[in-house]
Amino acid sequence: MATDGVQADEVSRESRQAESTPESASTTVHTQAVHTEAVDTQAVDAHSGSADQPAEPAASAPTLTQRLAAIALQTRPLQVQHSGPVQRVDRPRVPAANIRRTIGDTDLSVHPLALGCSVFGWTTDGDTAMAILDRHWALGGNLLDTADSYAAGRSEVLIGSWMRTRGVRDDMVISTKIGRNRDNPGLSPRSIVGAVHASLERLGTDHIDLLHFHFDDLDVPLEESLGAVEMLIRSGAVRYLAASNFTAERLMEARVLAANGLPRFVALETPYNLMNRVSFESSLALVTQAQELAVMPYFALAHGFLTGKYHSKSDLTDTIRAGRASAYLNRTGLKVLGTVERIADDHGVAPSSIALAWLLARAGVVAPVASASRPEQVDALVAAGSVLLGRADMVDLDRVSA
Repeated sequence: MATDGVQADEVSRESRQAESTPESASTTVHTQAVHTEAVDTQAVDAHSGSADQPAEPAASAPTLTQRLAAIALQTRPLQVQHSGPVQRVDRPRVPAANIRRTIGDTDLSVHPLALGCSVFGWTTDGDTAMAILDRHWALGGNLLDTADSYAAGRSEVLIGSWMRTRGVRDDMVISTKIGRNRDNPGLSPRSIVGAVHASLERLGTDHIDLLHFHFDDLDVPLEESLGAVEMLIRSGAVRYLAASNFTAERLMEARVLAANGLPRFVALETPYNLMNRVSFESSLALVTQAQELAVMPYFALAHGFLTGKYHSKSDLTDTIRAGRASAYLNRTGLKVLGTVERIADDHGVAPSSIALAWLLARAGVVAPVASASRPEQVDALVAAGSVLLGRADMVDLDRVSA
């Protein structure tokens, strides 16, 4: 029942090689450098005027709102040219309304599987990416997870090209992350505004449904980062804000700032799976439940280990993903995998479907993030949303993975 080759979500989190890979065969990214020169706030030389003209009083320091507005005017989005239209695929769509979930208290209704797009433009070429997206959409999927740093932006370009050629933008919920792209690093107001403009251009859309801070940036006051997003939300460029890889303490700090009027996080992406429970359940689980944050676990398949692909060292390949999965090739890991595979046989589904279904049964989890390298692998991922684990199944999985 193993699902061979299903990519664990966020493969590009495992290696930053994605930013230096060749361009996708079907899509070319053309960029202009983002204008990053600082606003000249120095006062005009008092001696430049007439000798008998009194010096003008010094201007007061600009407010944060004025600074953000100036940044928005100076920051130009990346220019992207989509080449080669993709043939439209007419295919009946599988209804999924009955299993959709809502992200927090937003109006974003999503299929309970976020298709991870980290491999698009990196290990997955353009044509294959289009076929994967077609299959996901045909099965009722509507939530795509990407980032401005995945394959140096090529992931977003491929998604944008797919939505444009299929005419499905209004059907999709786009979740993208910022803060790791080389052109707009970190979470300073300038980087945030520049990154959002660039992502909008690559995606070929006028708004991002769910914007994530990819990683925390301790060098920038959180208040300034949230203030920049507030302006973007007011402008309509961003609908909702989420966090990724934030600690419980920083989530609490963000909620305090939100209580004073700044945008609040509505979701959290964090590593969480049957092989790695402690990092989330020790502290983040309490905070996300208290704040009613929608949890979107990544590495949901433990680097591919929970697909059933790896049972011994002879199954390992010379890849970073396989190298990380090898950490679970021990007595404990194989016991977990054995339980997953037994329950998968009972339900007549793939092991990956059971691993994802277990996450979906956990409190607060709305949509695990998982990716595929081939279209036929998407079925097992999407199927997780329809798997109803029994009480005995949950007890067995909880016990063996504790």
